[in-house]
Amino acid sequence: MDGIFQSKILVAGAGALGNEVVKNLVLSGFRHIDVVDMDEIVLSNLNRCLFFRDSDVKKIPKAVAVANKASELSPDAYVCPIVGKVQDIQTWDYDIVIGCLDNILARMHVNSHACYHGIPYIDGATDGMRGKVNAVLPGGPCLQCTMNKSHIREMEKRFSCTGDAVMFVPHLASDVTTTSVVAAMQVREAMKIASRRYDLCIRNVCYYDGTAGDMFILEVTTDPNCPNHEVQK
Repeated sequence: MDGIFQSKILVAGAGALGNEVVKNLVLSGFRHIDVVDMDEIVLSNLNRCLFFRDSDVKKIPKAVAVANKASELSPDAYVCPIVGKVQDIQTWDYDIVIGCLDNILARMHVNSHACYHGIPYIDGATDGMRGKVNAVLPGGPCLQCTMNKSHIREMEKRFSCTGDAVMFVPHLASDVTTTSVVAAMQVREAMKIASRRYDLCIRNVCYYDGTAGDMFILEVTTDPNCPNHEVQK
């Protein structure tokens, strides 16, 4: 358990997935957690986010609410909020990064910094009743290695259910049961990494389909033209 107690974690994103991930982290024994998010809480967040309350709407940043409530769950945990963009983080002195982001551009930023600094990155995503987890380990295929042309077209869109004109509104909102499953998988990978059990980690992309009750693995390989791996050479 020493690895879990001592690991410093960055959680990028404090929405529905970020709420569940931070809850799982503190209850699993992780004590040093930074949570970064640029947004304030809005009404549509409440039905999917464990730590948010009616009184928080348009008053408290998401990262602050998650940090405050998570600290109540585990007084031994030091959960620090970072209110701002993940792109503004200057110091990457983390042992593990967990991605709970709503757009591909931010994911690529986190992925590239994690690769450059040799930090394991656990990316999670949800879409209605479906979700996926990708554990990016140093030296292995990274998130950018899995990108295709359709991902590039979606690069700068932020997924939201608020209807804001500058965001892309998906057909299906995040389902709370899906975020629970994906967040549990992400934190389970973090526990393996913190315990130095890399041999047990997901080596490819794990997809979850809650409608069909199915889970499957898509094999990925390192793209020799990926700039992140050019940096590593």
